[in-house]
Amino acid sequence: MKIALTIAGSDSGGGAGIQADLKTFHQFGVFGTSAIVALTAQNTRGVRAVEAVSHRMVEAQLDALAADLPPDALKTGMLADARLVALVAAAIRSNGWSPLVVDPVMVATSGDRLLSTGAEQVLRAELLPLAAVVTPNLDEAEILTGRAVRDVPAMERAGTDLLRLGAGAALVKGGHLDGPALTDVLVSPQGVRHFRRPRLDTRSTHGTGCTLSAAITAGLALRRDLETAVGDALDYVARAMAAAPGLGGGYGPLNHTVPAHPPS
Repeated sequence: MKIALTIAGSDSGGGAGIQADLKTFHQFGVFGTSAIVALTAQNTRGVRAVEAVSHRMVEAQLDALAADLPPDALKTGMLADARLVALVAAAIRSNGWSPLVVDPVMVATSGDRLLSTGAEQVLRAELLPLAAVVTPNLDEAEILTGRAVRDVPAMERAGTDLLRLGAGAALVKGGHLDGPALTDVLVSPQGVRHFRRPRLDTRSTHGTGCTLSAAITAGLALRRDLETAVGDALDYVARAMAAAPGLGGGYGPLNHTVPAHPPS
């Protein structure tokens, strides 16, 4: 069985972060391991508190996995502050772990800040060059590239900028685009690929980015090529949103129990 590792924060509401990642890994048939770098007190309405795990404990978690359960693929999510970003990047380099999916979690669906502004430059300089693929939404793409990203051509340009910053590929997510259809843009050295789908009329969007990046990670752990892993992941997220259980009074969680692939 392949191993997929998530290095991210914990979501007490169960819809995002480590919890969403491990549920997604399970659905794709890979064994999930985790290094928790931050605790959050949150629900579907918002984030009430964030507390970083000690750097020594984060390092111990990563060392323990390196010694016994090295990943076949891994992802990073919420990394909270600059020192944690640098620590995680150093561990990934020293252990030679790849392929890496970087989900540059900066702001929660509710609008709450999850990454300090000081950490943005460290993520850009130290983590992006290690990434097989980075998966920003429009706001995150704007922060990382310093350009406005509000339409598909701008998404393509932002993806190219992210490759220049060292990422192996960039999936710029179009969930915040206006209109009845959504377009996600994958930019890689092989070219540009658009993934289009109808917009779902739902508030069950909590954890979509975490779930998507985890599904891509699982696909890469299973040795699927990047384009296939991305397509499978987008399909899984769309079906998980469509089957959402309607929990909570805010932005509800997805239904992670849908199969990784639709019934034939």
